[in-house]
Parts: sequence; C-alpha cells; structure tokens
Amino acid sequence: PSALDSFALLSGQLNTLNKVLKHEKTPLLRNQVIIPLVLSPDRDEEIMRQTEGRVPVFSHEVVPDHLRTKPDPEVEEQEKQLITDAARISPDAAQKQIQSLNKMCSNLLEKISKEERESESGGLRQNKQTFNPADTNALVAAVAFGKGLSNRRPPGSGASVQSGQPGAGAIIAGASGMQQVPMTGAPTQQQPMLAGVQMAPAGQPGKV
Repeated sequence: PSALDSFALLSGQLNTLNKVLKHEKTPLLRNQVIIPLVLSPDRDEEIMRQTEGRVPVFSHEVVPDHLRTKPDPEVEEQEKQLITDAARISPDAAQKQIQSLNKMCSNLLEKISKEERESESGGLRQNKQTFNPADTNALVAAVAFGKGLSNRRPPGSGASVQSGQPGAGAIIAGASGMQQVPMTGAPTQQQPMLAGVQMAPAGQPGKV
C-alpha cells in the first residue's frame, strides 16, 4: 500500500507538471538558456546535499557536462548517419540481418559455453587422483627391499629328471664333448616328474 500511495502521488505531480508546461502562458523551455552564475573550485555542501553526493564542486570542469542538453557535434553527426542508413534498409532485409546477427551470437555463446565446460572437465580430470599411494608404496617396498614376498617355492619346481631315462641327459650337456652330466638328488622312482608332468618309461606310451 505504501508503494502504491507513493506511485499515485508521483503520478499526480507529473500530471500537474505536464499541465503547467502545456499551458499557453508557459514559455518554451527549449528557448531558455541556463547559465551558471557562480563557479567555484571549492567544495559546496549545498550542491552535495542536492545531488546526493554526486557533485562535490560546481566548477568550470563539470559545468559543460552537467548543463549539456545535446550530445557532442561529432556524436550527433554519427547518430544522424546511422538513422539515415537504417531508413534505407527494407524491413525484409532488416529482418534477415537481425536473424543472421542472432544466429552468430547464438553460435558464439555455444562455443563459449563449450569451452567453459571443457575447461571445467579438464580441471576436474587433473585434480582427480588416478592411483593409490598405499599400493604404490607397497610395490616399491617389495621391489626394492623384498618386503611382503614369500620364501616358499611353488610345488614341482625342485623336481629333476633321471639321467638314465631316454632324452633326460640331453637337457644338460657340455659344450665341447656333449658329455652327459648326472644331476644330484634325482629321485629313484621308475616314472620321474619333469615340471609336474609324468614321464613314461622307454618303450611305453606316455600318459598325461
């Protein structure tokens, strides 16, 4: 209600002001010239209060800007040129140019948003940890110091082959005389094991 009351008050005051300005006895304001009577480089508290702190002094530097009612001549000429060029364009051509400009802006916005998404995802990938430090430390300790490794050998790794069986002596031979070298600790069983596979005696078919 307070906002509506204030709006109604302002609307009434504006209507009254318009009536006064449109009255036949009121001179045209465009024919009136406003000139500064007092210019001072010193701080003016009254001007500060009236302008809500925007204009501290009323000097020769700020007077042309604050009392100007028209743009600069160069800006005015450019504005006239733009208005003339816009009047020459047909409505269809103007609509096409508007659509083309909107399309270009949309493509540019899509590219910018895509670049932002890629940069954000790349930053997340760079910050994401791809390894486990505990596993890395355990692996380095095992390779360098043998920590956590077992001393037990797998079964069948210590089995050997009798030198008397066919083809057994050819595994280990001398380089010069091709002399068979008997291996110590060979088992005396009739069917020795070689790498976990049972060897068949000579003259008999082998079985796996």
